[in-house]
Amino acid sequence: MLYQQIARNKRKTAFLLVIFVIILALVGGGLGYLINGEPFSGIAIALIGSLIYLFIVLQNPGNLVMSMNHGREIHEEDDPELWHIVEDMALAGQVPMPRVFIINDPSPNAFATGRDPKHSYVAVTTGLRERLNRSELEGVLDHEISHIRNYDILVSTIGVALAAVISFISNFASRIWWWGGNSDRDDRDSSPLEAIFKVVAIVFTLILGPLAAGLAQMALSRNREYLADAGSVELTRNPQGLISALEKISNSEPMKDPDPSSAGLYIENPLHNRGLSSLFDTHPSTADRIKRLKNM
Repeated sequence: MLYQQIARNKRKTAFLLVIFVIILALVGGGLGYLINGEPFSGIAIALIGSLIYLFIVLQNPGNLVMSMNHGREIHEEDDPELWHIVEDMALAGQVPMPRVFIINDPSPNAFATGRDPKHSYVAVTTGLRERLNRSELEGVLDHEISHIRNYDILVSTIGVALAAVISFISNFASRIWWWGGNSDRDDRDSSPLEAIFKVVAIVFTLILGPLAAGLAQMALSRNREYLADAGSVELTRNPQGLISALEKISNSEPMKDPDPSSAGLYIENPLHNRGLSSLFDTHPSTADRIKRLKNM
C-alpha cells in the first residue's frame, strides 16, 4: 500500500507538470496571436522566458526563500538534539545533510527548500521545536527529508517559476489587448480548427491561464504533501509520530508573518485559511492526510 501510494503520487506530479507546460504553451500562443497574428512566436517567447527565469531562480533558491521567511541558520552547538535528528533522518533517507534554519515564530511549522539534495535547506519554527516531542519531530523532519529525497524542492521551485511567467505573460498580453493587438489579422484565411484554437489561446492568455496555473500549482503542492507523508512513514515506520504532529500543527494559531508565496512549501498552511473550495487550498485537509496515514 505504501509503495503503491508513493508511485501513484509521483505519476500525479509528472502529470501536473505536463499540464503546466500545456498551459504555458496556450498562453504563449495567445500572446503570439495578439502580437502578430500567429502562435509560434508567442510560444517561443513563453518557453524561452520560462527557461531564462528558471535559470535565474535556480541559482540559489534556498537562500532567497530563507531570507523571505526570516530564517536563521543554526549549527550543531546551537541545538544538538535538533541537529542530530536532522542528521539521522538525512542518513536514513540517504541524502546529504541539509542546512538547518530556525524561524522565530510560536506557531509550529516546518518546510524544506533548495535546488537539489546537495543544496537543500530545512527550516523549523521555534513553536515546532518547543511543542513537539522527539517522535513527532522525527515524523515532521522525515516528511521534509522526503521532499528533498523526492526532488519536491526542485518541483515546487519550477512550479512557482512557471506560474510567475504565465502571470507575467497574461499581464503583458492584457496591455496589448487594451491598446489593440493583431488578433483579427488573417481571420478570413484561417481554417475553422485554427480559428477555434486562436480563440481558446487568447481567452487562456487573458483570463484562464493564470487561474489554471494557480490551480495546477495548488494541486501540485497538495500532491507533494501526500507523497512526503508516505515517504516519512517509509523512513520512520511510525505513522503515529507524524499523525500526532499534524494534529498539533493544524490546531495551532497561524504564523505571524509568513511569506505568502512560500505558503505551499510548509508542512501545513501557515496562514491556516481555507477557501470556499478545496481547489484553492495549497494543502490537503489534515483529516484526509491522517486518514491516509492510518491506512498505511
